[in-house]
This record gives sequence, structure tokens and C-alpha cells, in this order.
Amino acid sequence: MQTSDHDAPLTSDAERYRVVFAGVCALILSVGLARFAYTPLLPVMQLEAGMSPLIGGWLATFIYIGYTAGALMATLIKDPLRKYYLYRLCLVLAVVSTLAMGVVSHPVGWMLLRLVGGFSGIAGLLLASGLVLNWLIRHRHRPQLGLHFTGAGLGIIVSGLGVTGMAGWLSWDQQWIGLGILGMLFFIPAWRWMPRPEVLQAGSAPAHTPTTATSRRWLMLMVAAYFCAGCGYVVGATFIVDILEALPLLSGNGAWVWIVVGLAATPSTFLWDKVAHGLGQIPALLLAYGLQTLSMLLPAISDNLAVNLISAALWGGTFVGIVNLTLTLIGRRFPHNPASAMAGLTLSYSVSQMVAPAMTGYVMTLTGKYEMALLVTTAVMMVGMLLLVLTHWLEPENRPHASTA
Repeated sequence: MQTSDHDAPLTSDAERYRVVFAGVCALILSVGLARFAYTPLLPVMQLEAGMSPLIGGWLATFIYIGYTAGALMATLIKDPLRKYYLYRLCLVLAVVSTLAMGVVSHPVGWMLLRLVGGFSGIAGLLLASGLVLNWLIRHRHRPQLGLHFTGAGLGIIVSGLGVTGMAGWLSWDQQWIGLGILGMLFFIPAWRWMPRPEVLQAGSAPAHTPTTATSRRWLMLMVAAYFCAGCGYVVGATFIVDILEALPLLSGNGAWVWIVVGLAATPSTFLWDKVAHGLGQIPALLLAYGLQTLSMLLPAISDNLAVNLISAALWGGTFVGIVNLTLTLIGRRFPHNPASAMAGLTLSYSVSQMVAPAMTGYVMTLTGKYEMALLVTTAVMMVGMLLLVLTHWLEPENRPHASTA
């Protein structure tokens, strides 16, 4: 099938890859290092800095309080250019908050820095997603974020390899400083190659970008379903390394588990794009929710090493896919200002991320184990699956993009 000049991309593939690479670097910096590095370093800080499980849970909660505040700010800011400046500010905060974790030694200071680090996370997951999608639509490229979201999996790999490489010869605080220095390498392309946004004019969206009117009821169901997904995501993101490191064969090797998660997450965005291409966005999301639910259930019912590694791989292979599929779906339905629409939905995702880590920390303190928290998370994810079924029933998906190559 030939492509008309009207539908042909306005820029080269090289330019497209450069813009997407800027988004990937923003994800590696603001999510992989500023936020996710806390996961493989949690056992190290508990061992060397005397951090209790309760403090560990609260630090994770402060990460997501910061992220929620950032998502709220992104929601309130309607001007795309101001979002772009906020994106740049968050890149700076990501580097500074990571470096400073190696300088501060008091829990209150850690909480404040995790708050800032969480705030900076909107640079990759939210602001860069909207900026990249806006640029792709304006320049008539296919509006898919699968390649962009590989940055989340790569960020996990980078933080895991960084912690693994420094383990044994650097202390916990020196490791934080090392990760901050590493983050500067990704700061440069994320800053230099992300173009300033332009407002997408009505009627300028390409033909394969659906602009179906979305009912308020449908949107509220999606908001609630995404809240449930946030619970599954944050429990795994915060505690999966600590859970698996408790197994005798993995004691002291938690960072390698994090690398397994990253290896599963990195190609998953392409896989979920293909699944959505064949099944539709909502059915693909339903499948991803189901597999993430299984990843929460397995460690709760088994301490088998192989089963728990499968759980880690399932979690890594689904959480980025859920974010990718959800934000792409919302961005396609709101193509004229995708970042604002994404920010509104992300607020619900963020609220669940404030509640779940603290709840897990309290349960761990009371029981000494994670099983009950994992079972509660499993139930919440099942509710999310039911909500997705309701959205599909309420408003069957219009999938004109399925015909594109």
C-alpha cells in the first residue's frame, strides 16, 4: 500500500530516533536511577546503614508522594512549553537528588531526597512520554511509545549493573554518589535532544490516530483500573529485590534479580505493542494485568527459587507494558495535548503508589513476612482486571490503527 505525500512523515527516521533516544535517556536517568536505584540499594542500606523495614517502606512512600506532586503539577500546567521547562528542571533534580543520597545519613534527609527523586520521575514517565508522542504526531510518525518505554527496562538494568559493579568495594553512600555521576551521562542527550513542543492544531492529527470521544464513565473506570495497576507496580518496584534476596540461594545477590527484571522489561514494550496490534489495547491490557497479578501471587505461595525468578520476570515484563499501553491509549484519544490527559490518569496511579509501600512496610513489621501484603496486592489487581472488562463492555474499542503496518 502506497503512502500519500499528505501522510508521509515530515522528518527522517534519524531525527525520530534522536528524539526517542532523548526520551529513553530521560527514563534511564529519572526513573532507572533517581527512582528505581532505591530498590537494589534497599537491602544494602538495611545492612550497612541500619535502615528498618518500616523506614524502608516510608522512603518508598515519599518517592511516590513526590511523583504524585509532580503529576499534579503536570496536570495543572496546560502550556506545553511550560511542561518542557518542567521536564528540564526534573532532569536536574534527578541528578542532584541521586548524588545527595550519598551525602545525607539521616532518615529525614533520605525522605526529603526521595521526595525530590520521586518528583523528578515525571520527566521520563510522564513529561517525556507526552513530548515524544506530541512530536511523533506532529511529524506524522506512527504514535507508538514502545521504543520510548524501553528506557524503563534499560534504566533497571543500568541501576542493577551499577549496584552490582560497586558492591563489595564501595559503601552504600559511595554507591549513591557513583550512580549520580553515572546519571550525568544520560542527562546530556535527554537535555539536548528533546525538542521544544508545538501545540498540535485540531485536524492535524494523522488518519491512523483515532480521536473517538471518550465518555466520562469510561475515563473514570480507566482511572480506577490504573489505580489498581499502581499497587501491583509499586509493591514489585520497591520490595521485589528484598523479597527474593531473603531466599538462601540469592542472599547478597539482590541486584542480579533487579537485572533479571530489567532484561524482561526492556523488550516487553515491543511485545505488548504487537499484542495490542492484534488484540486491541484493552484486551492487551487485560492480559498484562493478569500476568502481573500472577507475579504477585507466586512469591506469596512459594519460596521456590525458580518460581520466584519467574515471578520477577513476569513483573518486569508487564509493568512497563501496562504503562505503555495505557498512556498510548489515552494519548491517542487525546492527541492535541497528550501530556495533560496522561497526567490526569497518572494521578490515580500515583495515589496507589503512596499507599501500598507504607502498607507493605507495616505488614512486614507486624508479620516479618511479605506474604499477606502480596495477597492483598493480588486481590487489588483482580479488581483492576474487572474494571478493564467493564471499560471494554461500556465502550468497545475502535481500532483503525490495527490495519497499519
